[in-house]
Amino acid sequence: MTRVEIEYCVPCGFLERAERVQHALLERFGEELDAVALVTGAHGVFHVDVDGETVYDKDEADEAFDVEAIVDRVADAVGAAA
Repeated sequence: MTRVEIEYCVPCGFLERAERVQHALLERFGEELDAVALVTGAHGVFHVDVDGETVYDKDEADEAFDVEAIVDRVADAVGAAA
């Protein structure tokens, strides 16, 4: 199965953003995922990893933060892992 980690910047106040992504992933994938972990960070970090591979990084994203777009990227990675 698959493990997702969402690392977010605590000082930046990104907890709510991380929780929204976590909630959306759990709603969409349910038991298909082993875990959706929130990992604390700093220095503006916000990225989502699927089994150690980054699928979203705020610093490299061309578009604005979009929960559904992130969930779609995770879906692509989960499908590739299946």
